[in-house]
Order: sequence, then structure tokens, then C-alpha cells
Amino acid sequence: MSGSSRPSPGRRPAGEHEVTGLAFRDDRDDRDEEEEGGAAPPSPVAAGPRVGWRKLTFLPVVLIAVLLATWLWYRQADLDALSRNALGNGQVTKALWQHVQLTVISTFFVLIIAIPLGILLTRKAFRKATPFAMAFANMGQATPAIGLLALLVIWLGIGRRAALIGIIIYAVLPVLSNTIAGLNANDPTLLEAARGIGMSPLGVLTRVELPLAVPLILAGVRTALVLNVGTATLATFGGGGGLGVLITTGITSQRMPVLVLGSILTVALALLVDWLASLAELLLRPRGLEVGT
Repeated sequence: MSGSSRPSPGRRPAGEHEVTGLAFRDDRDDRDEEEEGGAAPPSPVAAGPRVGWRKLTFLPVVLIAVLLATWLWYRQADLDALSRNALGNGQVTKALWQHVQLTVISTFFVLIIAIPLGILLTRKAFRKATPFAMAFANMGQATPAIGLLALLVIWLGIGRRAALIGIIIYAVLPVLSNTIAGLNANDPTLLEAARGIGMSPLGVLTRVELPLAVPLILAGVRTALVLNVGTATLATFGGGGGLGVLITTGITSQRMPVLVLGSILTVALALLVDWLASLAELLLRPRGLEVGT
């Protein structure tokens, strides 16, 4: 019967039309061809370790070798009574612990002052105050550290408080400037997209702006840490203690072992702090910013 006959191979069923010039391809055919050819889809590239073993071990090994050589030299050095008095009875440990305390406390206050202030100065309502704040921070670091400490001692008296305030003022600039630069460098289209999906201003700040600015902020913190270690040696002139006591004692009394030991410990502490800060900078960097690096 003609109604039940199938269409010939050269004809198409009624209701179907041929489109010339266009080629149609079924996705299932592609998958079948890949399976037949044995080609597997590309596997995602595994992310490498953030910190290599060289980064973890090189500087600590060098520091350990230097400190060990210094200790061996100190053990065989011919010390007179004045040198033994300056280095004995736990004086070295006490000076080192005071130096660490000065560095940690001053860095803590630098962070809680500079980072919130930098965030505030990047908000629309306070951007006009940014030049004045940066000028004040530049004045604090442009002033010679010993002169700034002397003025604070005259104002506040001899003690650790004057030394801490001087160190804090001297180290605010790198953290403040890097916080402002990091937040201002964010792509405005990303911020608009975050607002477009309904994020609150606080959510945009904490989940978009600050994570993108983390590398620059951490670089400023690293600089401030090293500055604090160096500036803390001047705390001895204000009665703040630290490794500067050994350095000044060695200079004034012309005792080379005391001067060498205080200087080497200060340099080693600065390098160790910089190494720890560099590790924190690598580990705290958001993983999304590592693409292509």
C-alpha cells in the first residue's frame, strides 16, 4: 500500500527540510570517536607546592651555620672581666628576648593601626583625607629614628613606652601605603559584579577587595617587620633594652666580642623575621591569584 510504504533513500519524510551549507554533528558521535580512537580528555594540571624545599631550608641552614660559627668563636675568645660581665649571667638571652618583644609588640600595633586606616582611606567618604594621612606617615619615616626617639623620651620619659611608640611611628608607612595601593588596584568591574549579585559593602570588602589586595599588604608587613628589627636596636638609648645594649656596650667599652655578638644576633634575627614573613606571604596568598604565575 502506498500509505504504509517507507520513503525511498533519495527522499526525506514529509515535514523535514534540508538546510544547505550547514553541517550538523551529534555530540554522541564525537564521544564515540574519542572512545574508538583512544583519546582521553585532558586531565587538570595538578597545582605544585607553594613553597619549595629550597625556600624552606636554604636560609635557615645558613643562619644555623653562622650562629654555630659565632658560638664556637665566642667559646674560644679571650674575654676580659668587662666582656664577661656584659655577656654573662643571661644578659645575651635577656637582650634577645627584649628585642623580640619590641619587634612583635610594635608590629602588632602597626597592623591594627595601618590596615584599618588604609581601608578607611579607600572608602569614598574619606578619600579626600588620603593625602594628609600619607603626608603624616611620610613625615614619621622621614624623621631620623634616633631623633624621633629622643623627642619621645623628652616627652614621655625614659622607658619602653617611648621606644615602642617611636618604632610604631617609623613602621606605619609601608603597611599603610601598601594597603591603600592594594585596594585601589582592584578591578572596578569585579567590584561591580560583586555588588550586582547582591553582596553588601562589607561582603565586597572582606570577600573580594581584601583577598585581592593580600599580596601587596603582606609585602608591606614584611617591610615593616624588618624595619622594626633594625629600629629596635635604638631602643637602648631610650631605656627600652634589646640587642642594642650589647652593640652600644661593645662600642663604648671597645670590646669587640660584645659588639660582634650583638651585631650578628641582630642581623640573624632580621633575616629570620624576613624569612618567616616571606613564607607567610606565600602561604596566605589566595590560590586564585597564582594562576599564570
